[in-house]
Amino acid sequence: MCTRALIGGGVLLACASLFGAVEPKQASLSTLPNVIIFIMDDLGYGDIGSYGAPDVRTPNIDRLAREGVRLTYFYANGANCSPTRTALITGQYQQRFAIEAPLPPGTDFGLRPSNTSLPRLLRQRGYATALIGKWHLGQEPAFHPNKHGFDEFWGFLGPAVDYYSHDWTPGSAGGTSERNRTHHDLYHNDRLITTSGYLTDEITAKAKAFIEAHRDRPFFIDVSYNATHWPFQPPDLPEEKRPREDLVRDGTRAEYVAMLERADRGVGEILDLLDGLQLAGNTLVIFTSDNGGEWLSRNAPLFHRKSTLWEGGIRVPALLRWPGQLPAGTVSKQVGITMDLTVSILAAAGVSTPTSYRPDGINLLPLLQNGRTIERTLFWRIKSEGRDQKAVRKGRWKYLRDGVGVFDGLHEFIFDLEEDVGERQDLAAAKTDLLVEMRKLLQQWEADVGPPKPTR
Repeated sequence: MCTRALIGGGVLLACASLFGAVEPKQASLSTLPNVIIFIMDDLGYGDIGSYGAPDVRTPNIDRLAREGVRLTYFYANGANCSPTRTALITGQYQQRFAIEAPLPPGTDFGLRPSNTSLPRLLRQRGYATALIGKWHLGQEPAFHPNKHGFDEFWGFLGPAVDYYSHDWTPGSAGGTSERNRTHHDLYHNDRLITTSGYLTDEITAKAKAFIEAHRDRPFFIDVSYNATHWPFQPPDLPEEKRPREDLVRDGTRAEYVAMLERADRGVGEILDLLDGLQLAGNTLVIFTSDNGGEWLSRNAPLFHRKSTLWEGGIRVPALLRWPGQLPAGTVSKQVGITMDLTVSILAAAGVSTPTSYRPDGINLLPLLQNGRTIERTLFWRIKSEGRDQKAVRKGRWKYLRDGVGVFDGLHEFIFDLEEDVGERQDLAAAKTDLLVEMRKLLQQWEADVGPPKPTR
């Protein structure tokens, strides 16, 4: 596998399953690690116990921190869902695929299938592959998850759905009047389905079913919970209390916490299943979020929220557990990003990638195994919802460009993230040489990935 040069520098009984098992093609497949990645939606950096949350009980997610590595400088590729999920599937900057903003409901655009997508490469290696939960990388049939190498898909295609009806009504969340019509968005593969369960619980149940069905061969499963994304509908709501007139703004912190704690329970059920099937010792488990938290989230000690390139919009929790391979109960300050997870998973699976595949991410596993850190230079760019921002992180330093031109409100900042995690002390005037260097690095990166393209 090659990378791009750095610019600048107990027993369980078998039960009937929704998914049928497939026999492995090679006996050697039994030695390959299983991989489970939990992708939360709009989870704040400080929203779980192991990251300091005082009002949330997340014992199962925190178990991953006790039994694995907790990263404190980990980033999402994007400030919103579609860009980050693109980076996970491709291992590359999402800008290369013109997905720099959330795909709007009803769009005919999406991520085109590739022979080097993460699930396809794993399937070619002999893995059973599944996506359970959110996709949001294209609603047209040509872009569906199965086209990208997922053997099984159970979930929804758009940005969000009602947790109970599994319908989508854009309403005040945006969209043209034609697209504000309610439609059902729950699929098994390419077939629309219905179920009466709370969606977080249904995602957990379907993930467990897939694992049980494929216990005898290596599997990769992306468990993409819709929690904690709006609408803010906690579990066990009476029917008359479920509707949300304003999808984005109707909610309370207590409701948000209940949604998160139900997802934590699901994580626990899946971890317990691995224990019961005696698979935990040979399973790499990853937990993270697709971007920073929304207005009900706790992003402390970071500043700002989702949809921005301030730390609160892009720095996210990241936990990796792999018994015998990664040291338990450790904390790493290694800077990482979503697309690194792609490369790390492929490396763990021993995938030989084509020479034409040039991921932008790196394999984090050797660094985490040995407790080492290396300096990284990473880039972000967003242009949506009237916000135009660019950012560079190089070592401890962060450059943030907010706005377009001098007369349009352009502001440039330099922050020392090791000393100023909340981005309160702008050092641009004192670090003019660094400011110039960061501008040049950004220009080089943009020349490589190309200029911004509208997300149709």
